[in-house]
Amino acid sequence: MEGVPHPVPRTVEEVFTDFKGRRSGLIKALTTDVEKFYQQCDPEKENLCLYGFPNETWEVNLPVEEVPPELPEPALGINFARDGMQEKDWLSLVAVHSDSWLLAVAFYFGARFGFGKNERKRLFQMINDLPTIFELVTGSVKQSKDQPAAHNNGSKFKSSGKVSRQSESQAKGMKMSAPPKEEDESGEEEEEDDEQGATCGACGDNYGTDEFWICCDMCERWFHGKCVKITPAKAEHIKQYKCPSCSNKRVRV
Repeated sequence: MEGVPHPVPRTVEEVFTDFKGRRSGLIKALTTDVEKFYQQCDPEKENLCLYGFPNETWEVNLPVEEVPPELPEPALGINFARDGMQEKDWLSLVAVHSDSWLLAVAFYFGARFGFGKNERKRLFQMINDLPTIFELVTGSVKQSKDQPAAHNNGSKFKSSGKVSRQSESQAKGMKMSAPPKEEDESGEEEEEDDEQGATCGACGDNYGTDEFWICCDMCERWFHGKCVKITPAKAEHIKQYKCPSCSNKRVRV
């Protein structure tokens, strides 16, 4: 566990901020840092847990020794099942338990500081507006909401060559595909609707018009360039982009 103490959240907004920070850390472990996470979950070690922290970091460690613990504990012994099932199934299982743990921690704070009915309802609604870790890890978030539409300022990129018409002349290093005809008249309205619910497959944050995005050609999920360490310049030279999760879906020897 981390040695630096974190401030205890006492309001709905503070609990939600704590929730988002821990959630971001867990998402990193199961997506962009999945190789490192996999290696740390050695079945030969003792019972291990996956912790997410408010500062958006994660850690695989033994459970705390104090009984009862200061906070609800994550699922125990996630490392034992690692080699007994397909990697994607194991990661999905860890994701489900991580979602459950996040809710337990959030509502532990709510109970500890006497949240009333309306406060608990508001907290749940704020949490429920975000896709679950399981949805992000498995790609089960609906693509119609998850996929950012091409934007006029060229801040997003899809490696299959689908970029905004205004930015086509800027991306000379890529082959362009003609935009679908049915988008000519109503495409702008559809794009606006899609943008409202678009989320990053790594951090889960909503789409922002001033951010660079890239789409995985395998799972068709969209990611912030910064979350997967891809810059616009680098993206222009990628013929087929695979996100970290898809890149690690291989048979291990």
